[in-house]
Amino acid sequence: MLETISSLIAEYVNLEKKLSDPAISANPAELKRIGKRLSELQDLPPLFKEHQQCRQALKELESTKSDPELHALAMEEAAKARERIPVLEAEMKRFLVPPDPDDNRSVILEVRAGTGGEEAALFAAELLRMYLKFAEQKRWKTALVSSSAADVGGIKEAIVKITGKGVYGHLKFESGVHRVQRVPKTESKGRIHTSAATVAILPEAEEVDLQIRPEDLRIDTFRAGGAGGQHVNKTESAVRITHLPTGTAVACQSERSQGQNRILALSLLRSRIYSAEQERLAKERGDLRSGQIGSGDRSEKIRTYNFPQDRVSDHRIEQNFPNLPSILEGHLDDLIEALRAADLEERLERASGKKKR
Repeated sequence: MLETISSLIAEYVNLEKKLSDPAISANPAELKRIGKRLSELQDLPPLFKEHQQCRQALKELESTKSDPELHALAMEEAAKARERIPVLEAEMKRFLVPPDPDDNRSVILEVRAGTGGEEAALFAAELLRMYLKFAEQKRWKTALVSSSAADVGGIKEAIVKITGKGVYGHLKFESGVHRVQRVPKTESKGRIHTSAATVAILPEAEEVDLQIRPEDLRIDTFRAGGAGGQHVNKTESAVRITHLPTGTAVACQSERSQGQNRILALSLLRSRIYSAEQERLAKERGDLRSGQIGSGDRSEKIRTYNFPQDRVSDHRIEQNFPNLPSILEGHLDDLIEALRAADLEERLERASGKKKR
């Protein structure tokens, strides 16, 4: 591994030198490519430098044996180095596989109530709140695209745009069926019910990613429903856009302006089409296998929220996480990092397998 890391450090240094080349400065496309690659590698040099310092601390331990006082200090430094080296190597591992080009994108989050009636709608609302809390902790911006409230409370569905750096990289493994097991408030006999909600995470697509011709769109306007007073009743501000070639349709009524709703609806439409196309291409390449973390299969049961046992179980990595109330408050870091680590290990294994063949 360290040999490969060294070559990546050399690549980083070489790219930094190229930035001072006038020929590169005059080539915007090459300048953008170099800038992007430097951004991908920028966290590696300090990790590698610290790793070298730790290894040096271990080497110096032998040379200090003749000086008891110096040797005692060296032993302290060596102990810290032994603890730190595995952490640094784990962090450097992620640079050994190509990054997902979509990781830094913003996302469209879709949450829908599944099986379970009233309880499913309530659970869907709790999941939505959980992700909004997590976004708040990460200082990401959120904008409601559309929502549909359930009669008894909770939501039938909600669509939210989450904007920020690295949003997709953190949330991409959340797509799938989320199951809850608990005793509903309306249950008089104390029986545990199982309900479900589905989550979809779509990387936000930009115009450069996907060209949509105006003639391929059918745009309808209608009056927004729900709370909003006279504005809701008198103004046709809601927008529904249908992409005729694919039959994909989206609607947005969260903004007061028809123009703003149109912009949000187009963003959602573009992201849905882009996501479907990326998934199709990945399947053709064989990247999406049945056992893969984050396969993108929204019908896959990925997680169970078990209230009686106060735990969340992620079925893809077969790992349990305690303190369910805290997780529903948006404290998802441990869970998400475990998924990202498992995905990294899987990609490293695949890369290694390809090299061996």
